[in-house]
Amino acid sequence: MTVRRLLALPLFAGLLAGCGIRATEVPTDFGPAPSRVHCSLAEPDVATQASRGLPAQVFLLCRSSLVAVDRTVRVPEGAADSQRRVLVAQGLLDELTATPSAAELEAGYTSEVRGTPTVTGPRADDPDDTLRLSTPPDALAPVALAQIVCTFSDSEAAEGDGSVILGGPDGDPLRRYECTDDVRTRPNTEPPPSSEITGD
Repeated sequence: MTVRRLLALPLFAGLLAGCGIRATEVPTDFGPAPSRVHCSLAEPDVATQASRGLPAQVFLLCRSSLVAVDRTVRVPEGAADSQRRVLVAQGLLDELTATPSAAELEAGYTSEVRGTPTVTGPRADDPDDTLRLSTPPDALAPVALAQIVCTFSDSEAAEGDGSVILGGPDGDPLRRYECTDDVRTRPNTEPPPSSEITGD
């Protein structure tokens, strides 16, 4: 009995050694390794950006969420506040429709704001801080509207409380929109909260 136990020891030791992780020469194909720069960008040169215009941020789509990236917007010196708001808004729209930089594309950033949208200021009977888009807000893709609302709300185009009043080129009622954490996290399924602007 003792001899049989002694003979079994090398076999048992071999089985234990087989539990370790060994290198394999069998080819495997699980696709490319995940990018380590996904939704991660180098810190911008703020001083250089400021020399080119007004520092601002736009919200781009990355991994199904909205992420703020730095941009600059050119605004003529001495512009009146009402004009300045529209100029900032138009500059931000232009940045949202522009192709992201090579580094941003590599990191996974995209934009759903398409075409060449324009923005104008309020009409005679609109609230002073109204922004009218060339495309009615309710005709925009959900993510595009979320990008615009969140970008405007985080800029000089917004009111002091961060909300924005948007309308289209027609006579549809104006609405006040807000950008929330839920909208930034789930822009595909969480529309920006809004309320209709009613006359006094």
